[in-house]
Amino acid sequence: MTEWYYVDNLRQRQGPVPQEALVKLHRSGALSDASLAWREGMGQWTSLGELGSELGLAAPAPVAAPPTPEPAAEPVVERPLTGRAVFTASEPSYAQHTPVQTGPVGAVAAAATAASPYAAPRADVVEPRSAARVQDGHVVYAGFWKRVAASIIDAFAIGIPVAIVAMIVGGLMGAGSSFTTQVFNPGETITSYLLTAIAYAWFHSTAGLSATPGKLAIGIKVVRTDGDKISFLRGFGRYWAYLLSGLIFCIGLIMAAFTERKQGLHDLMCDTLVVDKWAFTAQPERQREELGTVALVVLILGGVLLVGAFILMVVGFAALASMGR
Repeated sequence: MTEWYYVDNLRQRQGPVPQEALVKLHRSGALSDASLAWREGMGQWTSLGELGSELGLAAPAPVAAPPTPEPAAEPVVERPLTGRAVFTASEPSYAQHTPVQTGPVGAVAAAATAASPYAAPRADVVEPRSAARVQDGHVVYAGFWKRVAASIIDAFAIGIPVAIVAMIVGGLMGAGSSFTTQVFNPGETITSYLLTAIAYAWFHSTAGLSATPGKLAIGIKVVRTDGDKISFLRGFGRYWAYLLSGLIFCIGLIMAAFTERKQGLHDLMCDTLVVDKWAFTAQPERQREELGTVALVVLILGGVLLVGAFILMVVGFAALASMGR
């Protein structure tokens, strides 16, 4: 028997339920054609309107109700004239009067269904980026080059402001110290690493973001392996694990290109994933496997800067060598 999952009005994944139960929810109005559903074997969540032929959502023909027999006329009872108003048994009294319902029949039925505590929940259209995570469905993991492009952007978006603040703090702490301390100022170094760790932890743990400016620009985010957002402490520890991945000849960073879920060493240590921004949402079909225009442009510019820096370094060494002769 095929089991189905669907998204309710609270934007939570429900199921599994058999196909018959899903069809009943749709026919009762608890689910609309825009409601999303998924079963094993499907690549993405799909609206019930597109699944109509597979599920057989066409409403059955209504059964005609038998005609209601007209009530027999009651006999008229003759009463003597007494000077007062006389009512016969065939005249309706006020107590027998039933007010006629006005308004659309569908609206009345919907109100009655909503008032019932046993009514099935109505499914609304899910927002593009729902706060509720959906565990099932296809997940696009962020590849190695997407993460490199995001790191290049973060080097400017986070690195430059942090460097300015660290220089100010280091200058205040190094005032009046020796020349050796000014060349390598421990206050500036510690401040730089600490502020960077705090910035990365805040961006990665903030609800609605789960990403640094670079990751936001590329369209990726950091989550737990179950799709939930990470905590600030986990994000803080992940930054130091990221430094460790780079210290061991960048092997921990390169691992993201070869592991099954594109995890680096720091991801494995901290139980995190870097995925498309639409992963673990109610609209996983909006995920994109391709690199993307922004990432491609950033990688090209980063490559040009790297080659330029290498050329300048070679020219500088050559100039120093010529001066020493």
